[in-house]
Amino acid sequence: MTVNLRGDLWFAMELRSVRLLALMQVAVSVALSTLVFQTITGNHILTPSIMGMDALYILIQTSLVFALGGLGYAGLNAQSKFGVEVVLMAALAWGLFLPLLRYSHALVLVLLGGIVLGVLFRSLSSLLARLIDPNDFAVVQSVSYADFNTVNGELLLPGLALTLVALIVSWRARHRLDIVLLGMPTAIGLGIDWPVLAVGLMLMVGTLVAVSTAMVGPVTFLGLLVVALSRRIVGSDRHGPLIIGSVLVSIILLVGGQTLVGSYLGNALPLGVVIEFAGGIAFVLMLFYGRRL
Repeated sequence: MTVNLRGDLWFAMELRSVRLLALMQVAVSVALSTLVFQTITGNHILTPSIMGMDALYILIQTSLVFALGGLGYAGLNAQSKFGVEVVLMAALAWGLFLPLLRYSHALVLVLLGGIVLGVLFRSLSSLLARLIDPNDFAVVQSVSYADFNTVNGELLLPGLALTLVALIVSWRARHRLDIVLLGMPTAIGLGIDWPVLAVGLMLMVGTLVAVSTAMVGPVTFLGLLVVALSRRIVGSDRHGPLIIGSVLVSIILLVGGQTLVGSYLGNALPLGVVIEFAGGIAFVLMLFYGRRL
């Protein structure tokens, strides 16, 4: 809050407080969504991005620019646009995970469906990007990557409210998540209503991804990096310590990284690029050495 602080003290503190709260909200959303998603799927190298939610976000932005133009897109009400994005991405999660209510063994089909939809959304985004005006294409490019410098304060309160509710739900469900981690047959045998719990938590994951993506843009590997680091630090698979560890590691990475990049490097190197690079390396290492990490 006070690093390299210059000029009007109160004005600077107000701007930095909004950005700090937004970064913390995004950090919590990404950490929780990835941790819960990995628990439900039983795989430590998957992220919610595999379900095509990031691709849907980019398709929404590209479609809006294609229909309204760059100026029309810039004039959209931020809160209304945020609400539509959250509803559409939550609807995608509901549509994908609804089969789990009917078929207990449909998780693999759900994941494959998410991958196929992600490819479809990216292809449609690419098609629309080729049809729009070149000047408007710059607007599409600017919203296709995570940007932690420009945060819309109007979206802060609804984002914080949804994230806080998800944090409370995740914390209250931590013991059931420990049982789910044992595997679907074991969890069902121990009294867990697997389809209802899985769909409910996946809908929460979809909402969290929608909130974080609408705030700063798509972040593919941040959650993977954060949860992998917290597992190493905590040294346990119990969700109580993991939730706390993942949230704290995510906040430290985002807030500390943004402070370093913004105050000492003059924003010459975007934080989103650094995170995606480090997360991509962590993903490759987990693929090759997952059992030993």
